[in-house]
Amino acid sequence: MRGADDSLRQAVLPAPPSLRELSARGPLALFLDFDGTLVELAAGPDEIMVPAGLVDALNALSARLDGRLALISGRAIVDLEKHLGPLALARAGSHGADCRLADGTALGAAPSGLTSDAVAEIAAFAETEGFVREDKPHGGALHYRHQPSLESKALAFAESFAARHGLTIKRGKCVIEFVASGADKGWAVAALMAEAPFVGATPVFVGDDVTDEDGFRAAGQLGGFGVLVGERDGSQARFGLDRPADVYRWLEIE
Repeated sequence: MRGADDSLRQAVLPAPPSLRELSARGPLALFLDFDGTLVELAAGPDEIMVPAGLVDALNALSARLDGRLALISGRAIVDLEKHLGPLALARAGSHGADCRLADGTALGAAPSGLTSDAVAEIAAFAETEGFVREDKPHGGALHYRHQPSLESKALAFAESFAARHGLTIKRGKCVIEFVASGADKGWAVAALMAEAPFVGATPVFVGDDVTDEDGFRAAGQLGGFGVLVGERDGSQARFGLDRPADVYRWLEIE
């Protein structure tokens, strides 16, 4: 009989082939999550530490891939640029609700934000129950990393709130987000893969959270695969890396 340690070892995903090996097989397209993938998670969304030179390194990597690099984040694009500066990369924010090519061309319908009533309801709940509220141009979020025991209370509120306002719930690591129905990272991957310079490439999605599973799924359906950062049972990713530092080494942007 195998022990618990043996089962755990069986669940560990292998490291992905090197970028050079993958690129030798044909055109490669990279889709990278941000929090937990390119930067370490922090207690709050504004407390992250962005490594010096990250944007320059990503721009250089994009050039190596002939522009087939995109950031796909749960953060709004304006929030990404608050931490990274203006981006000349393909990118999707708000879990795919706001998707743009490198030149800024928008893909899909223009995303809408929450109603004033919905924003007020989230604000009142967060203040009363002790959550950290994050307002987004195309949604909102409740963070509870400072007190994980709040999860059940957050879920109960989220299910009722989302149903009443016609929204979708996105769960992450100690965060619950509300976005427009139909918005997910998989849609962003598919939308970008239908545009130059991504057309015909093999897509690889790298992410750490539950919401990245949509990206893993889309990459697999389009002939590529997902790379999970960290550990999680039941992931659709084919390969794994331990932490952002390992992502940097794999991307050759240390």
